[in-house]
Amino acid sequence: MRSELMENHKMATLTRLAALALIAAPGAALAHTGIGSVHGFSAGLLHPLGGFDHVLAMVAIGLWAGASGGAMRWALPTAFLVGMAGGGLLGMAGLGMPMVEAGILASLIVLGALVASGVRASALVALPMALLFGSLHGHSHGSEGMVSMGYAAGFMLATAVLHGLGLALTQGVGARAVRLAGGATACAGLALLLAGG
Repeated sequence: MRSELMENHKMATLTRLAALALIAAPGAALAHTGIGSVHGFSAGLLHPLGGFDHVLAMVAIGLWAGASGGAMRWALPTAFLVGMAGGGLLGMAGLGMPMVEAGILASLIVLGALVASGVRASALVALPMALLFGSLHGHSHGSEGMVSMGYAAGFMLATAVLHGLGLALTQGVGARAVRLAGGATACAGLALLLAGG
């Protein structure tokens, strides 16, 4: 009972942190729109690697999935990819989402904090969170203009590889190193927030 209360307290704290990040950075722009070519498989494959915020978030999903274990090892990355595809389609269709860039910063902070604290949220909390964060990252790139299907396929593959990297890291290092990586991700998100994106 006490451990469940502690987990709920951690999740409440992280939710407040995400809300604070969204409120504090309504104009944060990470300047994704219009950067580079958005045509072709190879352009999509390389594009995520040029965005520090995206790389960190995608690896953090893998870290969180690996640290959570069980079915969450595959469910969290899959939820992120599904959300990213949906958000990308919304962006390609010209349909807006509120506070996309601030939400991307919040994803870094929250995902990093989750990994750092060792929180293993229930699937009812974790999967919608991964879907939401994935949709924000996907929308950011889907709204970059005339995005081709080849580009989208390359982007999805690169994302899956980054998730896999995070998963692999949880197998190759100890739990303490994984938590430190999570803390570094959250700190990077806070630094981007303070720098104005």
